[in-house]
Amino acid sequence: MQILVEFEESITPMVIQGEHRVTDDEFYQFCADNPDLRAERTAEGDLIVMPPPGTEAGSRNMKLSIRLGTWAERDGRGRAFDSSTGFSLPNTAIRSPDASWTFHSKYNALTTEEKRKLAPLCPDFVVELMSPTDRLSKVKAKMQEWIDNGAQLGWLLDPDHRTAYIYRPGRDPEQLVNPERLIGEGPVTGFVLELAGIWPET
Repeated sequence: MQILVEFEESITPMVIQGEHRVTDDEFYQFCADNPDLRAERTAEGDLIVMPPPGTEAGSRNMKLSIRLGTWAERDGRGRAFDSSTGFSLPNTAIRSPDASWTFHSKYNALTTEEKRKLAPLCPDFVVELMSPTDRLSKVKAKMQEWIDNGAQLGWLLDPDHRTAYIYRPGRDPEQLVNPERLIGEGPVTGFVLELAGIWPET
């Protein structure tokens, strides 16, 4: 399967509805055949093809991944993943957070084949970093989906408004305006994300 999509600068993600539900293997092959596309599958089976991030969003995401990855290596309890990692969730959606982390025990329970493709697990901690093409309502729904599928903590970062939303199971999201840093809790106790370089410069 191959779909070629050309995006204008301000285009929103494209939703593709097929005649049949795309299986995990078909989705994996689609991504392998179209490495320049960023794609996810909803719980309803629709494919979402997103434009690549601009340089500003890409730079912010790199800083986020480096900071989480550096802490994970030092902490030693789990494994961090970048935005190119896809997870097959219990609700059958396939999603890719901008950064994520999960305990080694959870990751090590996967087979070698599962680790090499779309791992059937929900990370314990996820971060979504909004880009200019994202709609806040859509990303908030995605954050709730992470929590509903097993994430213990989620951070949604909106750089343009210097606002962070903290998601926890069984609680309403907490909104923080212009925080200098976020303090990890639960699975990522000890992780401190400094937001300098992720928030726009003033």
